[in-house]
Amino acid sequence: MEINKYIFREYDIRGVFGKDITEEVSYLIGRAFGTKLKQLNLDTTLVGYDNRYSSPVIEENLVKGITECGVNVVRLGLVTTPMYYYGWDLLDIHNGIMVTASHNPKDDNGFKFSYNGIHNAYGESTLELYNIIINNDFIDSDVIGTIKNVDIKEDYIKMITSNIKLGNRKLKVIYDCGNGTTSIVADQIFNTFKDSLELIPLFNTSDSNFPNHHPDPAVEENLSILKEKVKETNADVGIAFDGDGDRVGIIDNNGCFVDIDKYMILIWRDLAKKEVAKKTFYDVKCSLALKEELNKLGIENEFYRTGNSYTKAKSAEGDYPFAGELSGHVFFRDKFNGYDDGIYAGLRLIEILSNTNKSIDELLSGISYYESTPELKVPTPDDIKFKVIDKVKEYCQEKNYQILLVDGVKVFFDDGSALVRASNTGPNITTRFEAKTSARLEEIKNEFMNLIEKLKK
Repeated sequence: MEINKYIFREYDIRGVFGKDITEEVSYLIGRAFGTKLKQLNLDTTLVGYDNRYSSPVIEENLVKGITECGVNVVRLGLVTTPMYYYGWDLLDIHNGIMVTASHNPKDDNGFKFSYNGIHNAYGESTLELYNIIINNDFIDSDVIGTIKNVDIKEDYIKMITSNIKLGNRKLKVIYDCGNGTTSIVADQIFNTFKDSLELIPLFNTSDSNFPNHHPDPAVEENLSILKEKVKETNADVGIAFDGDGDRVGIIDNNGCFVDIDKYMILIWRDLAKKEVAKKTFYDVKCSLALKEELNKLGIENEFYRTGNSYTKAKSAEGDYPFAGELSGHVFFRDKFNGYDDGIYAGLRLIEILSNTNKSIDELLSGISYYESTPELKVPTPDDIKFKVIDKVKEYCQEKNYQILLVDGVKVFFDDGSALVRASNTGPNITTRFEAKTSARLEEIKNEFMNLIEKLKK
């Protein structure tokens, strides 16, 4: 059958339900994944799905394909992606597949999958499944795998809540589920702390139409209602989660959006006082302000490539106490299992705030000032976006700019930076720019945005 190769992306599979991902495609991906598991001598796998309307039927056909390879399936049912990750450890099943399109539009869906229960597969591993399908290289089994349904919700809630130790300060906290999958568990988690927190939930009913705002907390405009609610109620903090719950967004006590690289500074200012390894990394989208602050704290640090699978793998391999991406994926390994969990990340900030009399803006005082753009996406077809990046690299080398090539092109100036990279999740080139002044910011931005448009032609 015809199958769209471009849904097999750098670190997951994603496409439009009914067009790229159908019941048959889901079944074939299940058979390919089951085939790969058998090749690795793995006989049992974990499957979960998010709250998108298409997820149950996709999961049903996925499981059918997996079990026809003779692989047993433990079904978690409707879970957040962090709950699914927790299942790896709780159930001692160190592989699996999660049906989710994260923060993508409501008609999208996809698959995150792992063979080692540490990080999701990436790079050639995703294309392996595509090649198994188009070459019809499926393993046939005389025995159909078994199916077992397991509910891990209560264990997950207990694990999260027992990890957080609040101080004496009573905070007013607003949490915004965006009608995403965190809606199935957030109330129970936050209400565990109701004696210590004044809680105001927003959009905490599961609804796959995402009727109130798009479930991507990295985009400031998606949190406009949360921002207004923080100001209206004089809340200490607003916290938002993405569609499958593995990312976090932060609004401070003034109703201002807090970039995740600033959240990372706040966390490291707390961690630096504790007995943890003084090392970290962060993705290339992050600001020079983060690097400069970490240098001041004596934290060994480096820019790394963007992408959940890559950053999760690096976090585990280097056993970093804390690391993250600007998109809101953050990884705690100081007293947590190291996977990205939006609710837990929000609670870690609440834990810090509850043990001080300072507000978020006070805790972030003294940071190097840079004006920055949000992440800007330039629509660019998948078949030419990497060629454009190669041309940007050549341009920068001709200009003798200082560059980093770990992921696209990161350009360093004395007074700012520019990032131009190919998106791994869609037909886009992703950019971000920063500078010490607004005039210089516009200058850097215009130089590279005009260059990209010229190269696209």
